[in-house]
Amino acid sequence: MVFHLFIPIITPLIGAALAVLFNRQRIVARAITLISVLINLGYGLWLMSVAPASGPLVAQASGWLAPFGISLVADGMSALMVMLAALLMLTTILYSFASVDEQREQHFYYPLLLLLLLGVSGAFLTGDLFNLYVWFEVLLVASFGLITLGGSRDQLEGGLKYLVLNLLGSTAFLFGCGLMYGFAGTLNMAHIAERMATLANPGLQTVLAGIFLFAFGSKAAIVPLFFWLPTSYHTPPVAVTAIFSGLMTKVGVYALYRTFGLMFQNELATYGPWLTLLAGLTMVIGVLGAVAQMNVRRILSFHIISQIGYSVMGLGLASAAGLAAGLVFTAHVMIVKMALFFIGGAAEQIYGTGDLKKMGGLARREPLLALFWFLGILSLAGIPPLSGFIGKLILLQVGVSQQAYLITAVAAGTSILTFFSMLKIWNEVFWKKSYDDVNRLPRVSFGLLAPGAALVILSVALGLLAGPLVDYNTIAGQQAFDRNVYITAVCGADGCEAVYRAALK
Repeated sequence: MVFHLFIPIITPLIGAALAVLFNRQRIVARAITLISVLINLGYGLWLMSVAPASGPLVAQASGWLAPFGISLVADGMSALMVMLAALLMLTTILYSFASVDEQREQHFYYPLLLLLLLGVSGAFLTGDLFNLYVWFEVLLVASFGLITLGGSRDQLEGGLKYLVLNLLGSTAFLFGCGLMYGFAGTLNMAHIAERMATLANPGLQTVLAGIFLFAFGSKAAIVPLFFWLPTSYHTPPVAVTAIFSGLMTKVGVYALYRTFGLMFQNELATYGPWLTLLAGLTMVIGVLGAVAQMNVRRILSFHIISQIGYSVMGLGLASAAGLAAGLVFTAHVMIVKMALFFIGGAAEQIYGTGDLKKMGGLARREPLLALFWFLGILSLAGIPPLSGFIGKLILLQVGVSQQAYLITAVAAGTSILTFFSMLKIWNEVFWKKSYDDVNRLPRVSFGLLAPGAALVILSVALGLLAGPLVDYNTIAGQQAFDRNVYITAVCGADGCEAVYRAALK
């Protein structure tokens, strides 16, 4: 038993409670939030150093043996996501110090961020299907609070659309949990994976896989379940939009990877072609939606959708290599997309608007901001030697090796469209001559520039030093696709069914 796996859950929970208690003391609340996130980040880094070599680490809540209790499981994939969640939350908090007004802070802004981190960390670590549903609901409550905090008309309208459409996915998830329990008699993921291989009813297994594809696909914002995202992500403060872009849809991607890699692996033969079709449509529709926009955050929001297509492509390739490639790309896009939101938000704060027609001239006024923006769009488009090139190159290599030529061609073509659509922001915001006197505008502060710049620098480093990232995710993909290793780690060498039957005697 490794009870330290509860640290990423307990730390933000206690931090959120303390931040509520000291909410009126701004500096204390900020310090509590920062310390909580740093603890999670340090733990996540340590977990990444041990999980690939040791195999999945497991903790059983309250000492109940699996499959009767709730299991926490950390393999290479979940360790990576726990670390990234804490890292991105850290940059969000630092950006918030420079951008979020005192009124929002006093209305429990930092406790809501910590609750969001709590839900994300729980979702990445849980080994129980219903417990995953609970963590999704924690995420939904915290994210709805963050979207509507401030109470503007646009926020409330966007928050309502966000809530209603996400509740549709949550309802499908809960319905799927009920069917799964009726079919398999358990909600422990390892036990489900073990029983799926022996239970005779392939038609029902296919239907169950479809239900969870719908539920998690709506959370990931794949086509045609993406409408909630571009209507809501541009309404809250930039810091909130940024953390949503980095984490919210990626929890849906993680859930797809986990359930199909573990429980529905046999169904990938059926759903693989459909997943690659949805991936291609998501790439193309997302990037075309971005081309049609004239607002910084709306453009970036549609690119969230487009880039999700690449992550889904990794799953659709239906192999450990595809999953590993998808993980490399997902890690890259979490970092770069947040960086672009931070930098775009800084430009938006300078002008007081995100309307491209009302902006311009920032390349001369703010050369560092322009430099990091340009590096960010190069990485997003997959230009070498940045991390986006590595992520897309590996996906394309796996696609070609598995003779998935159509989705490979779509992925390559979408990269070109991504670059040209992002150049629109470069041309309008940074390169064209401003109609106003840019010297009258406020200068970008270090607090607004540093978080995005740090993430862009990290992207450059991951591209130049790609070997360890690729090696790590190769192991993580193999672990996520190996049901026997997962089952043995959770329930022992005899498996979950043996533990279950022994307890009934």
